[in-house]
Amino acid sequence: MLGSALILSGPSGSGKSTLIRELVEDIGPYYFSISTTTRLPRVGEENGIDYYFVEKTLFEEDIAQGYFLEHAKVHDNYYGTSLRPVLEALEQGKLVIFDVDVQGHESIKKRLGTIATSVFVATPSFEVLEERLYARQTDTNEVIQKRLNMAVTEMERIDEFDYIIINDALDTAIAQLKAVGIAAKLKKDAQSIASFKAVWKGK
Repeated sequence: MLGSALILSGPSGSGKSTLIRELVEDIGPYYFSISTTTRLPRVGEENGIDYYFVEKTLFEEDIAQGYFLEHAKVHDNYYGTSLRPVLEALEQGKLVIFDVDVQGHESIKKRLGTIATSVFVATPSFEVLEERLYARQTDTNEVIQKRLNMAVTEMERIDEFDYIIINDALDTAIAQLKAVGIAAKLKKDAQSIASFKAVWKGK
């Protein structure tokens, strides 16, 4: 049967990356969709592991060729999801995990339909998010303010998601995401369901 997809979105600093690292330890066969971006790597980030880091001109060429499942421009940089490896992973029956912004969530959900489950990860409050972003010490004050402004915009679209996880107590948030991940794996597309029905009936 075709695999399924789990889409995670939420403000930068909400803890999505930490939750994903915990999720994949127990979720079984999966493919984590690595985004492509034109922004510079942060300290400790590696090309091909955290992101595919490319030049702006190359990214725009790939947009023109239709090579992205979704793409968006955020904080003056492009981010996008390559289509080919996602389709390959789904054909192998894997759970495909996405970490994208709310625009990416909308595009992927429309493209993948019923096999996609979406989760919005949020902090308990704006103040907590602000504290976490400054505590990371990875961005300038100007960039942090842009992220905070974007977070306010993203929160306006929280009702578009299937599930909401408030990342306050980490252990609780991890348990909640693992439960959603298990449920997401059970989602199947119409073709897979029809095929199973035919097999079940012996036809």
